[in-house]
Amino acid sequence: MRMKLFLLTLSLCVNSLFAEQSKPNILWIFSEDNSSHWMGCYGNDQAKTPRIDALAKEGGLFENAYSNAPVCAVARATVLTGVYSPTMGAQHMRSRHTIPSKYRPNVEYLRAAGYYCTNRRKTDFNFKGDDDSYWDDSSRKADYKNRPEGSPFYAFVSVAVSHESSLFTNKPLEPKRLKPEEIDLPPYLPDLPEIRKDYARYHDRITDMDSQVGQLLDQLKRAGLAEDTIVIYSSDHGGVLPRGKRYLVETGVKVPMIIRVPEKYQHLSPFKPGERVSEPVSFVDFSPTLLSLAGIKIPSQMQGRALLGESRQEPASDEMEFLYADRFDEYYGMRRGLSDGRWKYTRNFNPHLSLAPYSSYQFGQPGWVAYKKAFDDGVLKAEHAAIWKAPDICEQLFDLSADPWEMNNLATDPSHSKKLLAMRNRLKATMVEVTDTGLVPEPLFDALAGGATIADYVQSNTFQFTEVIDLAFAASSADPANLPLFKEKLASIDPVQRYWATIGLVVLGEQSESASDALMPLLDDKYTVVSTVAAEAFLKWDKVDLAEQSLLASVADESDVYSLLHLFYTLKRHALLGKVPETWKAGKKLKQAAFHYIDKMLKQVGK
Repeated sequence: MRMKLFLLTLSLCVNSLFAEQSKPNILWIFSEDNSSHWMGCYGNDQAKTPRIDALAKEGGLFENAYSNAPVCAVARATVLTGVYSPTMGAQHMRSRHTIPSKYRPNVEYLRAAGYYCTNRRKTDFNFKGDDDSYWDDSSRKADYKNRPEGSPFYAFVSVAVSHESSLFTNKPLEPKRLKPEEIDLPPYLPDLPEIRKDYARYHDRITDMDSQVGQLLDQLKRAGLAEDTIVIYSSDHGGVLPRGKRYLVETGVKVPMIIRVPEKYQHLSPFKPGERVSEPVSFVDFSPTLLSLAGIKIPSQMQGRALLGESRQEPASDEMEFLYADRFDEYYGMRRGLSDGRWKYTRNFNPHLSLAPYSSYQFGQPGWVAYKKAFDDGVLKAEHAAIWKAPDICEQLFDLSADPWEMNNLATDPSHSKKLLAMRNRLKATMVEVTDTGLVPEPLFDALAGGATIADYVQSNTFQFTEVIDLAFAASSADPANLPLFKEKLASIDPVQRYWATIGLVVLGEQSESASDALMPLLDDKYTVVSTVAAEAFLKWDKVDLAEQSLLASVADESDVYSLLHLFYTLKRHALLGKVPETWKAGKKLKQAAFHYIDKMLKQVGK
C-alpha cells in the first residue's frame, strides 16, 4: 500500500513538473517611443533594422497594432493590467492615483501559475503602488537565467536607446548613416534643417535599438532557449519627432508588433511564420494574450481579447481600437479616438486649446524648438501652422487607406456625414462601455472619490454618467444651440456638470457671452478647476479684470497639486502669472509648486 502511494505521489510530481516545464517561456521586448513606420519590415526604405526585419520573417507581423495611449506611463498601465487606463483612473501622465484592487498586474497571475517573472530597467506603471514588488526581480540586472530550475519564465525587457530624450540637445550626436538632406520627410512636417537632422539622428537610434533587440535574441539562443520561448517585440507607443508622441495620430499610437512562436508551440498560434496579420489589436489585448499563452484563465475584469493561446478570441467583424490622451506633464486636455487601421476618428473635448504643445518636455529636441520658432516667425504653410492653434472643430475623420499621414480631415465633407455620425456614436458607446473616468477633471478626483477611487465613484450610481457624457459631447461641439443647456447646468449641484457646462461656454467664445450673469457665481466656485475655467470664459469675453481677480485669488488659496497644475496651465497660456506686482509672491509659490511636481515626474523617465 505504501509503495502504491509512493508511486502515485511520484507520478503526480513528475506530471506536475512536466506540465510546468511544458509551458512556454515568454520574452517580451519593449522598445521606447518608436512607431511602426520607422521599421524596414513596415515599409520604411530608409530604415536599417535587419534583426527586427528577420524576426518578422519568423513570426507574425501585426499591421494594425496600437498603443491605446501615445505616451509611456499611461500605455504601460494598460499593458500591465489588460484594462483601459481611463477605466481605472490612470489616464493622466505619471499621476499615481489609486486604482481598484480588482485591477491586478498580469504578473501576479503568471507568478501564481509558476512563472518566474522579471522586469529589466523600466516600471512607470502609472498607478499607486510599488512597481518593483509585482515581479520576482525588477532591476537593471533582472535576468531569466536566475529562475528556479524547471520554472518557465516571463521576461519583460525595455530598450530605452530610442527614447525621445536621445535627440535632446544635451546629447548632440551627429547623424552617422543618412545625411539630413537625404531624409524622406513626411508631408505633415515643415521642411526645416533641424527637423531633417533629428530625423537622420533618430534613424541611427532605431538602428541602435535594432542591434540591442538582436543581442537579446542572441542571448536567448546561446542559452539554448530559443525553441522554448515565445518572443514578442513591440514599442510602447509612437513618436518621437513632432506630431508623434502624445498625439492620437497614427505616428503617435500605431506601433510595431511581431510575435514569434517556435515550432513546438505553433498549436498556440493561428498565424504562420512570416504572416502579415491585418486584424486590429491594441495594448489592452496583451495581458489576456499572455495569460492565454500560459494556459491561465483570463479574469473577467480584463477588457481585451487573447490574440493567441488556448483562449484565443477572434476579432469582431467591426473591431476597433480605443485610443485616449489626457494630461501630459503639466498640460491638460482630453482626447479620445477609434481606429481599425482603415478608418480613424478622433474627438478633442477641449478644442479651445491649441494642439501643440502637449508638454514642455519635448522642447529638448532641436526640431521642436525650430518648429515653434518658425510658427512664431510666421513662415509656416497653413497645414504646418495648424498644430500651434486651437482647432476649428472637435472632430477628425480619416480614411487611412487614401491618407496614411492624416492630412485630409473628412469630418467637414458632407459626403462622409453618415460615416462621421456612426463613428461619433461608436466612440460615445465605447466610453460608456468602459466607464471612462476622463469625464471627471483630474483635480476633482480626490474630492469626489471620498476615500475610494475615482473608478469606484464613476462606476457607482452616484455619478450620473449618461448626463455627463452627453454634456461633454455637447460642450466640445461648439454648437450655439446648446447654450440653454449650458446655462441650466451651470447651477448643477454636480461640479463635473458645472465644469463641462463652463467648457461649453469657453468653446463657444463670444457666442456665449449672454451667459455671463449665470456664470458669475462660478468665479468663486468651491472647486478651483471650475472657477479657473469660468475665469477663462470671462477672458474670452474680454472681461479681464474679473478673470484675473478670480484666478489670482485661487493662486493664493489653492494647495492641491492637480488644481495647481490646471491653474498654472491656464495662467501660463494667458500670460497672467505674476502680471500684477502685489500677487507675484503668490504666483511664484504656484509656479514653484507646479514645477516641483513636474520635475519629480520627469526624473522618473527611464526608471
